[in-house]
Amino acid sequence: MRTAPSRKDVTHERIVTVAARAIRRGGFQGVGVADIMKEAGLTHGGFYAHFRNRDALLVEALERAAQETAARLRDGVARREAKGSSPLRALVETYMSERHLAEIEAGCAVAALACEMPRQATEVRNAAAERVRGLVAAVRRALPDGAPVGIAAAVGSQMVGALQLARALGDNAEGRALLKAAREALLSQHDRSAAAVRPR
Repeated sequence: MRTAPSRKDVTHERIVTVAARAIRRGGFQGVGVADIMKEAGLTHGGFYAHFRNRDALLVEALERAAQETAARLRDGVARREAKGSSPLRALVETYMSERHLAEIEAGCAVAALACEMPRQATEVRNAAAERVRGLVAAVRRALPDGAPVGIAAAVGSQMVGALQLARALGDNAEGRALLKAAREALLSQHDRSAAAVRPR
């Protein structure tokens, strides 16, 4: 029989959940321990009962963000595949969607944080690198058998880069148009399914 989580476990989860949203919303530098604890409804002094330092929190926050993104992608991909999309089209249309453009704090940590990742402490950089590898692996699984080596990395890079540029323009007509153009170009190059490109 599974035992109920302890109060400390529940509190720890709450802190990580808040931090996972905060790093995507404000970047690594926008995450202060005091702010995270306040948003979680806790006192600053309780932080060190859960994490040895701020970097340890960032590592867990990255992992939580990746779990949340993976779950959202799985749901979106499953819905699109059920309607006849190829695995690659379903993944690209889910990732490069207007919804993902708008929902920064619930979206992909790689797109939200890539430019900041090289400047972090080693343990945070290592965790960030795992997030990049995970995204590339998801693309690799969606590609047809026999796709050339390196295509997954190229497609993943295009997905992330297009989302970042669209967000730089904003969640507006210009940003959505850029994302749509990039999505359609990517699919026309790499998706060989018979399904037509559908606007999102």
